[in-house]
Amino acid sequence: MLIMNEKIRASEVALTGLDGEDLGVVTRDEALALAKQARADLVCTSLLSSPPPCKLVARGAAKQAVSQEKRAERAREGEIKTKEIRLTAQIEDHDYDTKLRQSEKLLSSGHAVQLTVKLGNAKEGTRAKELLERMLKELAQLGTKETGIQVSGKQAAVRVMPH
Repeated sequence: MLIMNEKIRASEVALTGLDGEDLGVVTRDEALALAKQARADLVCTSLLSSPPPCKLVARGAAKQAVSQEKRAERAREGEIKTKEIRLTAQIEDHDYDTKLRQSEKLLSSGHAVQLTVKLGNAKEGTRAKELLERMLKELAQLGTKETGIQVSGKQAAVRVMPH
């Protein structure tokens, strides 16, 4: 957890400046005044020592670093979930647009997408392949295909991984 600015309760802090220079032990109010003057945040790096070590960090940078760290941790801890989007070979434009928007939303939130086209008969295979190729082209800025387009007896499928 991040303890910043007025949330720091210690009366004195060991302060480090914006460029990493040691500013010594100062009162909390003095440290907050320096932070305000430098247009920076006062961030406590550890609560285990007394006085607690704090540093001046460019405004907003500390929160951004923490959120980036959390995002990276989430990416490390769980593998990417795959969501399936089902289509038919004779899909109408409105339905196609809806499925495309769903796919874009899933890819931008970090999920892989399995695009599956159900085939009514063997003749629909080429039509399904064209449909998947069109969809892949439109999703190119958000993801890349992990597998080639696989056409089997009853379906055509392709898996798209987010960038």
